[in-house]
Amino acid sequence: MLVDSFGRRHTYLRISLTERCNLRCMYCMPAEGVELTPNPQLLSQNELVRLANLFVSSGVDKIRLTGGEPTIRKDIEEICSQLSSLKGLKTLAITTNGITLARKLPKLKECGLSSVNISLDTLVPAKFEFMTRRKGHERVMESIHTAIDLGYNPVKVNCVVMRGFNDDEICDFVEMTRDKPINIRFIEFMPFDGNVWNVKKLVPYAEMLDRVVKQFTSLKRLQDHPTETAKNFTIDGHCGTVSFITSMTKNFCAGCNRLRLLADGNFKVCLFGPSEVSLRDPLRSGVDDHELGEIIGAAVKRKKASHAGMFDIAKTANRPMIHIGG
Repeated sequence: MLVDSFGRRHTYLRISLTERCNLRCMYCMPAEGVELTPNPQLLSQNELVRLANLFVSSGVDKIRLTGGEPTIRKDIEEICSQLSSLKGLKTLAITTNGITLARKLPKLKECGLSSVNISLDTLVPAKFEFMTRRKGHERVMESIHTAIDLGYNPVKVNCVVMRGFNDDEICDFVEMTRDKPINIRFIEFMPFDGNVWNVKKLVPYAEMLDRVVKQFTSLKRLQDHPTETAKNFTIDGHCGTVSFITSMTKNFCAGCNRLRLLADGNFKVCLFGPSEVSLRDPLRSGVDDHELGEIIGAAVKRKKASHAGMFDIAKTANRPMIHIGG
């Protein structure tokens, strides 16, 4: 079991399949782009599955595939098939921008993909193009509808809220939950290298909640699991749900059960912590699974009680989100 010095048991691994992406979202990638890790330094399919198996045998029961954009990796179907067959894994999820998902999702579901999060920060096509520096709004909407048609319930829609960009659409997003099994997840804007984070752009959870409850007066808080990252709500008469991810103003570090494996094989125990440990290098040097397990366990033991405050995070050197994995 992967237990840190504060007694937190880690059962959730996020694996970044690639640093590449077909969008250029402002909060994720610097305007000038990022230097990509050369392909030979990225984990191969076999290396990725071997490491994932090691985590699952140590108690991880949920894996989420991230990027970059995970659907642009050519072997994603084979990866899903192999991961979903790991004994002990209960959930195989993906976080995607939805640009190519609609045509790939039927096969991915056959390969064992059991949960879908789709990122969408605006319902206005022109604004989408401004925020992502690319076209494609209609393809993301198509992917949401495809996921619903294929029976994913809920289909989670991630929305990073930024003042002056899309905070005027909060209630429009909530309206999407009325007739469809959609879980809208409002995410506080977080600082990463190159995304020009500014506290003035942050719309705090309390303000978002106040805006929603004024229009949807039957909003009711659900009882959340201790390891849940989101604060979850229902609305009377709505098929879907509303959630808030409050990393900046009300962190959830005390119940954190998440670990991250980056596309280059580096291992992070905290999204906002700068420390990383390479698993690729010892794996390629020939160490066995027991030794790899020791390296992983030692890194987990060093995990801190909580991340720094948002102003300190903004000043701490960390990778761009495109490198870490969404």
